[in-house]
Amino acid sequence: MRIVHVANFYGPNSGGIKTTLHELGRGYLKYGHDFIYIVPGSQFLQEQTPYGRKITLPSVMLPGSGNYRIIRSNKALRALILELAPDRIEISDRFTLRGIGKFARKQRIPTVVFSHETLRGLANRFLPAWLPRTAMVNWHNRRLSALFDHVVATTEFAAAEFREIGAKNLVKIPLGVDLTNFSPEHRTKSYREELLEGSQFLLVHCGRLSPEKDPQRSIEALIELRARGIDARLVIVGIGPMWKKIRLMAKGLPVTTLGYIADRKRVAAILACADISLAPGPLETFCLSALESLASGTPVVASKSSAVGEFLKIDQKYPAGAVAADNGVAFADAIESLLSRPRLRTVARSSAEALPWDRTIQLMMMLHGIEGIGSKAPQAITKRKLMAAS
Repeated sequence: MRIVHVANFYGPNSGGIKTTLHELGRGYLKYGHDFIYIVPGSQFLQEQTPYGRKITLPSVMLPGSGNYRIIRSNKALRALILELAPDRIEISDRFTLRGIGKFARKQRIPTVVFSHETLRGLANRFLPAWLPRTAMVNWHNRRLSALFDHVVATTEFAAAEFREIGAKNLVKIPLGVDLTNFSPEHRTKSYREELLEGSQFLLVHCGRLSPEKDPQRSIEALIELRARGIDARLVIVGIGPMWKKIRLMAKGLPVTTLGYIADRKRVAAILACADISLAPGPLETFCLSALESLASGTPVVASKSSAVGEFLKIDQKYPAGAVAADNGVAFADAIESLLSRPRLRTVARSSAEALPWDRTIQLMMMLHGIEGIGSKAPQAITKRKLMAAS
């Protein structure tokens, strides 16, 4: 089977979208399928990668986005899709690529759209209160659901706004984590001491520095912790439109800003060496970096208004982290509480082990109606049961 995945906001410095595409491609190839991913670039280019055939189309830069691009011509995109003749189409942008659903339906090509964002959360945060925000979100979601055969949400948090409108084609399929590259085994005393620079506790913030992710919360929490006499240092991995603001906030504080790190092994080592990983984004519908932290044996403190608490298993007796209100004091409280709890690293790793990428791939192939997905397939799960469970 040939699967074509189209995604905007994919680029050299992107995180979750790029990881998702690569892992989907790696998984589909593993089971013998053809995977092609189409993403924005500076020019038309084709290349074979370990994740499938990558095609870049000419694109435009979004002002103020931190170098994010979107494909310039959806007409050219549609022509390319016809030429590729896919059996299935996957979409990773519910906004600029929504029209591909209608186009694919005319061509009788089954489609899946990933809902990577909470539109309700974005509307409530960035649109003025006088607008009919709920009606606007519901209209968009109904339209999106009607244009695609399946809407994939990765968490209950992401699924909620589609459940509220009664979408019948909603499927919940969690993303996964690379349990080999991200591992507690990458924690070394020497690298930890290098990152600590003489401090006692190491905090890490790994993610895009953009307004909707509230990266300043991690610095606010550090300031509060140090005011309490807790000798902590913060390492920030990532870049984005708030890069300059974050560096200005960090001036004079024990904060190391490393920018974007392309070397996944180095990122894995940083996460493994930390005491606590911070995920302050209040609108996160999954947050792969938080899951990668857990796989590295590092507990996570996340915004209680995001989806991260779902895989931290906050409602269980021994959660893999904590959630906090969206302010620095609350985050500091949660961090301080976790620092006093032993054996959290084992719990963190165990939580991540429940979400391997291979499980995601198997569920996606069931959704696509692919038969014979191998001996590792979950027993007694059919496409019909998958839809019913979601």
